[in-house]
Amino acid sequence: MRAVVRFLLLVAMMAGLSPAAHADDISAAARGVVRIVTIAVIDDEVVGFGHGSGFAVAPNRIITNAHVVEAAARYPGNVIIGIVPSEGDKSYQGKLIAYDQSRDLAMIAFEGVRLPPLTLYTGPVADGDEVVSLGYPGNVDLATARSATDYITPLTPVRSQGNYSGRRVLTGTQVLLHTASIARGNSGGPLLDPCGRVLGVNSALTRADEGDASFGFAIADSELASFLREAGQAYRAVGVGCTSMRDQAEYARLAEERDAAAQAAADRARDAQAAEKRDAALERARAALEARRENYMAIAALLLVLGALSIGAGGLIESRGQRREAIWAAAAGGVLIAGAVAAFLMRPGFDPSELPPEAMTVPDATPAVDAPLGELTCRILPELSRITVSTSDELQLRIGDGGCINGNLQYGREGDGWDRVLVPEDDQTVSVLEFDPARRRYTNSRYFLSAAQMDKARKLRAAIKVKQCTRDPAERKALAEQQQAIREALPELPNERLVYRCGAK
Repeated sequence: MRAVVRFLLLVAMMAGLSPAAHADDISAAARGVVRIVTIAVIDDEVVGFGHGSGFAVAPNRIITNAHVVEAAARYPGNVIIGIVPSEGDKSYQGKLIAYDQSRDLAMIAFEGVRLPPLTLYTGPVADGDEVVSLGYPGNVDLATARSATDYITPLTPVRSQGNYSGRRVLTGTQVLLHTASIARGNSGGPLLDPCGRVLGVNSALTRADEGDASFGFAIADSELASFLREAGQAYRAVGVGCTSMRDQAEYARLAEERDAAAQAAADRARDAQAAEKRDAALERARAALEARRENYMAIAALLLVLGALSIGAGGLIESRGQRREAIWAAAAGGVLIAGAVAAFLMRPGFDPSELPPEAMTVPDATPAVDAPLGELTCRILPELSRITVSTSDELQLRIGDGGCINGNLQYGREGDGWDRVLVPEDDQTVSVLEFDPARRRYTNSRYFLSAAQMDKARKLRAAIKVKQCTRDPAERKALAEQQQAIREALPELPNERLVYRCGAK
């Protein structure tokens, strides 16, 4: 019988791959939710069977309720814990590594597959806010399960929606009251906000006797965070409020319009400043030319006066009978008068073409796409971003020439900027990284994908041969085309978009 039990827990089940989930935040979170099965065995005979729900806080760490695995805590040598992911075709054996009966929380370790961890939400929640429960309610299993193997067959968790109804204290523990439908079997599953972040751990429900409405209780995020810290388990947490990607896209559009208007105003101001500089340059040139013109005319007047005086002197000398001297004086006067006429005719006019070229042009402040920008510090733009599970820490980038980022990663040319699509081997997230040199803007669009979608993306990634930075235009072109194939395989909208403005360190 023990062999049968281990077969049920550890061998591939008949159900095969679960259906591909929609590319929304709750479906992404569901890929980190598991069914937890406990099987009690005495003398090679199954004497007890239980199940509940749980979720990953690390790739190989599962959170659930203490009461779901209570039997394993009491009788560790006789109770097997099975972890059944929502995707794939296998179940895995787990080990209880942390247990807190007072908080009704437990943590299980397992090996064999890496699950996408869920993120805790630490921000405020208002009464009436929408919440979502994920898990494996027992009443659904009773209605649909045909045999014991159905309990250990990977299956997408059941989703139910409701509203947050405030905080309460239940047996000394902070809990969240909510109206999302849960049942026995949901215990240990997550209560989520619409962005798929964990608000609490479903643990109990009120009775609905004689038509009373049923309410659910979830262990509060604060209790869960304390439990994880005491267990020495790292976890992800964010406090940024939840907005939909479409709403954020609209916010981003409006923000972009504001940016465009501000840029247009800056361009107009720059153009006005340039016009002022040109006008000032023209005025200085005109003043310089007028000064030269006046100098020429002054010289002409002076020569004219001297010429007239010389001719007059020649007449005076002629009256004294000194004809030869008179001729020389008259001739000198004529030359001076001719010089005066020449100086007047050669006086400069005003010609803008005589201005130096730099006085008539304004340097372009827009960097070339290929130009290196060096070390940059990038800071998040919350109004343009949709943050669900990531931190908003600063980024350090080194922008080299030709789309070489950080000295070792080649980006492909995309319009007037650069982009790179990252498809990791272990994580179930595809990231599209974009850098716009003109606006110094860096964007990380993250897609949380199913196992089937990731498998397709990895197959497309295999065609990309460019890993390190390259100066070969043909290789850069091939990179852009190969990345486009991955882009076309992604959902319409990402789950998360982080937009940064970059500047000098």
